[in-house]
Amino acid sequence: MNQPDTFALQAQSWPFQEARSLAQRFDEQTPEKGFVLFETGYGPSGLPHIGTFGEVVRTSMVRQAFSHLSDLPTKLFIFSDDMDGLRKVPDTIPNQEMMQAHLGQPLTRVPDPFGQYESFGHHNNARLRQFLDFFGFDYEFQSATDWYQSGRFDSVILKILNHYDAVINVIVPTLGPERRATYSPFLPLCPETGKVLQVEVIETRPNDGTIIYRHPSGRQIETPVSGGRCKLQWKVDWAMRWLALGVDYEMSGKDLIDSVRLSGRITKLLGGSPPNGFTYELFLDENGEKISKSKGNGLRVEDWLHYAPRESLALFMYHAPRRAKRLYFDVIPRAMDDYLSHLAHLAGQTADKVFDNPAWHVHSGTPPHQVPGLNYSLLLNLASVCHAENKETIWGFIKKYAPQSTPQNDPLLDRMAACAVAYYKDFIQPHKSYRRAQSAEKEALRDLATCLADLPDDSDAETIQNMVYAVGKRHNFSNLRDWFRTLYEVLLGQSEGPRMGSFIALYGIQSMIRLIDERLADA
Repeated sequence: MNQPDTFALQAQSWPFQEARSLAQRFDEQTPEKGFVLFETGYGPSGLPHIGTFGEVVRTSMVRQAFSHLSDLPTKLFIFSDDMDGLRKVPDTIPNQEMMQAHLGQPLTRVPDPFGQYESFGHHNNARLRQFLDFFGFDYEFQSATDWYQSGRFDSVILKILNHYDAVINVIVPTLGPERRATYSPFLPLCPETGKVLQVEVIETRPNDGTIIYRHPSGRQIETPVSGGRCKLQWKVDWAMRWLALGVDYEMSGKDLIDSVRLSGRITKLLGGSPPNGFTYELFLDENGEKISKSKGNGLRVEDWLHYAPRESLALFMYHAPRRAKRLYFDVIPRAMDDYLSHLAHLAGQTADKVFDNPAWHVHSGTPPHQVPGLNYSLLLNLASVCHAENKETIWGFIKKYAPQSTPQNDPLLDRMAACAVAYYKDFIQPHKSYRRAQSAEKEALRDLATCLADLPDDSDAETIQNMVYAVGKRHNFSNLRDWFRTLYEVLLGQSEGPRMGSFIALYGIQSMIRLIDERLADA
């Protein structure tokens, strides 16, 4: 076995902490299945959700860190619980009445309301794979329906049948009195309707591999538990999957802490070892409520990517996974600028710091060498001032500021320009409100325009910034923040804004002088 990178052994970033803990599980021995298995689960009862993406990207970050600590082969399974019965029709899909008629059926038997795939489960699985492929994840997709119906789960399912009472005794104490009386880990599929039935099991017959249950019609029916004729209640299902697949690492949300504990107990009861895990906090919507696939109250991946490049989303998922965070449109600009800052720092960092830089994890250990010379906030403010209708307007200013940059040789900057225009149109333009300058502020702005006119057109951002400071001090603003607030509110029509030296250098000195003249004429 190759020796791990010394700095990887010392890295304090959370993916490396997780990876070191996982490495202790194997003591340098390859698992019997031939690889270390990372898994994430996906419930395809609604369209793919950004929270699912977050779990995959975070798990991939741990997997990448593990690869720097160990040369054991690894795989990532994306497992879809597509044999679950449809419990509720999501509010966000068409053909609601048709879908209501299929409540209770496995998701891979429910017709696709969009009319594109053989089932609703297949539709949502395809959507999941599409955006995971878009991000370039290295994974293998797994379907619960395939595993159940192919018999690959049968050996563990039969083991659960043989330990029926012990498994029951793990779960039942956590249930209410009514549910406790009829609980069974086995959910038979109705031979007539195909629905997943939550019914009372009257008798278990381990020697025959069957159960006898009471059908909703009152009949007693005997059915094999194998071959996809039954599925398992999900906490037991989770334990069965960990054991059958040999899962070594799986993350889960804070809302599943108790479920992880129970599934772990069942895994041990069946003679297995639960995977290493990581509990992350849940995302919140704009009102501070938990985001939900069925409610559709969170951002979709498509929403985020309309307003910022994908790297910013990966960074948002990296930061503080154990802290609840608002996941709404207003977090996007900061996430993009934070990414650019980390990427810029990475180039100059020493080897002992690289593994703790978030940009290293965002790019799976191979970050790009090129860093745009402009941040996202500057482009947003530029789009706002020049009322940009398209990215070509932004590039008109960029080419004057940085003639060497083109959309072809700086594709990230090109994507940022397009996203900035989209964000400006949807979130800034509708709320712009210019304030009229007061008498003392007018004098300061006229002075600023005069000083700008005395500067060479190619003055750098630092020179311009120092001059802006000097004008503010000369006009006796009690707090220079008030001077910059004046610039933002009078010239830009917003309460906050960019570093003015950088903005003026990009926008152009002559353009800034014309803007000041226009705003003073309106005052």
